[in-house]
Amino acid sequence: MKNSRAFVMLAIALLAGLAAVVFASKWLIQTSSGATVPVAVASDDINLGQPINEAMIRTVSWPKDSLPPGTFAVPKDLDGRVVRASLTRGEPVLESKLAPVGTKGGLSAVIGEGHRAITVRVNDVVGVAGFALPGNYVDVIVNTQEPEKKADTQQQSISKIVLEKILVLAVAQQVNRDDTAPKVVNAVTLEVTPEQAEKLDLARSVGTLSLVLRNQVDDNKLLTEGVTKETLLGRQVPPPVPLPEPAHPVRVKYAERAVKRNCIGVLSGVTGSQECF
Repeated sequence: MKNSRAFVMLAIALLAGLAAVVFASKWLIQTSSGATVPVAVASDDINLGQPINEAMIRTVSWPKDSLPPGTFAVPKDLDGRVVRASLTRGEPVLESKLAPVGTKGGLSAVIGEGHRAITVRVNDVVGVAGFALPGNYVDVIVNTQEPEKKADTQQQSISKIVLEKILVLAVAQQVNRDDTAPKVVNAVTLEVTPEQAEKLDLARSVGTLSLVLRNQVDDNKLLTEGVTKETLLGRQVPPPVPLPEPAHPVRVKYAERAVKRNCIGVLSGVTGSQECF
């Protein structure tokens, strides 16, 4: 009697435990499915300026609480979009890393709004030994001749920074910003405003250019006067001699001369008068 009661109690305990496991597993499944959402990620590395197709994208479950803004849930929505920042494998595709809808692939997709791309011919010295890579910032120095101030003075060479913090878009035909290995190339493409493009085009026509690599987080702009041969050697440049002020014309006042006049006496009846002419 005691044994049968023990078996009944054991069976009831087993059934209760099995029911608890079933209900707990269902609750976990429901909870986990409600806490994650599908997110489109890169199935392989995607280079800057490359158009996206569905084969490059896959979806993964992403925790809903840590979902970054601008994600995509359907890979089809990314078909034809152009990447303006390189993506690595497994990285979520965000709207902020894509060019506007309708943009074609290539370098033009990564040019900022209101900016232009201009290419400058460089060598291993001008190009900072190949360390001016896409994504870096450079200053542009021009070495030219000073304009003639006087006919009898000799022209001097001058070096002057004409552009500051210019973004390097590409070196040669490469736009990958993840590569940090130096590359000695013969051309560098820079992102400039239209006004800066005019300055740069004039600078390379009147002298030689040099690129100066700068820290990416350095936003300070310095106004320099340029360096000539005199200032380079530490010689004191005499101050310019002020030109004498032009003499003002003196107005001469002439005294009015008395005009000699002829007068005659006129007798009319008993009265007389004098007429002058």
